[in-house]
Amino acid sequence: MNLTDTLGAFCPDNHAVRTGSGSGPLAGLSFAAKDALDVEGAPTGNGHPDWLRTHAPALRSALAVRRVLDAGADLAGKTIADELCYSLTGENAHYGTPLNPAAPGRVPGGSSSGSASATAGGAVDFALGTDCGGSVRVPASYCGLFGMRPTHGRIPLDGVVPFAPSFDCVGWFTRDAALFETVGRVLLAEDTSPAPITRLLLPREAFALLAPEAAAALRPAVQRVQDMLAPAEEIALAPDGLDTWSATFRTLQAAEIWRSVGPWIEAVRPAFGPGVRERFAAAREVDPAAVARAAAHREAIRARLSAFLPAGTALLMPTTPRVAPVRGAAAADVEVAYRNLAMNLLCVAGLGGLPQVSLPLARVDGLPLGLSLVGAAGTDMAILEAAVQLAL
Repeated sequence: MNLTDTLGAFCPDNHAVRTGSGSGPLAGLSFAAKDALDVEGAPTGNGHPDWLRTHAPALRSALAVRRVLDAGADLAGKTIADELCYSLTGENAHYGTPLNPAAPGRVPGGSSSGSASATAGGAVDFALGTDCGGSVRVPASYCGLFGMRPTHGRIPLDGVVPFAPSFDCVGWFTRDAALFETVGRVLLAEDTSPAPITRLLLPREAFALLAPEAAAALRPAVQRVQDMLAPAEEIALAPDGLDTWSATFRTLQAAEIWRSVGPWIEAVRPAFGPGVRERFAAAREVDPAAVARAAAHREAIRARLSAFLPAGTALLMPTTPRVAPVRGAAAADVEVAYRNLAMNLLCVAGLGGLPQVSLPLARVDGLPLGLSLVGAAGTDMAILEAAVQLAL
């Protein structure tokens, strides 16, 4: 059995290999692309066999895929995603669960599960994913990888399956910090050196979500970041509670998701696995009045985040509140103990449209746990460069 078979990370039914330009900053490297990004000549499966069956081969590759191919990297394959990308675990009822090489027996995180698995397992040098609610940041934390969600809109979404468009982003994973920055420069089409991060803020509500063992594991990493970047000031980020922010995020996201994929679901009537099935059912019933209230709340949240985060300032916070759950755990238990709690952290960057990097700086009983920097909108390169500095 080869490495690819062991990981279970690559799509079995729409495998696609493409050769890059052979020259550029990524020449000689290999990458994988989540199966929500188009690859010319191959159908996009979006994590579900019925989606694959009902969609024709892509006429053109996603812009993000084209950028890394043009920069010299070779595409090794398309990677498994959670069903229509509506999960954070990486357990797909149709395609199985890619291996978490950093924590065998536990989930890799989703929905960019295959991309994280392929990168962590060494099958590729880096991988592309998408992040709406946390689908790059969670797998990065669970698999011990560098992972980034850029400023919303910073990387065009041409050739990416729409999900919740006001939150959707293309992100990426690496094992190596220097490559993390190089891939970022290619995807962001950025060659400048930004002003550095010189001020850090610690949201006390974010750290209050941690179990004692997770808080203890992150404490040295938090100190290391302060020693290398700047002293941190503790703040009250969300006076009305991060759970309230998360509820606003989930309402807006669900409404957008149903607008994007609801007509296809009603036409095709696909079967969904546990957890995903219930989320789509709830998305179908979102009250328009609740959406209007949530939209107003998002604007207030964005104003608050903007006031806290001028250029050069970043939030320092846990990526996820816990390490990866075990494979095969009851969907209802995972929903409460992992997904809902994680969304209290993940919603911050999503609601603000902000860039976030997850750094593999901590372990709990040998299991990875990420620490994140969240920057002001447009300061992607500043937090990328900080990530490289912190990894030295």
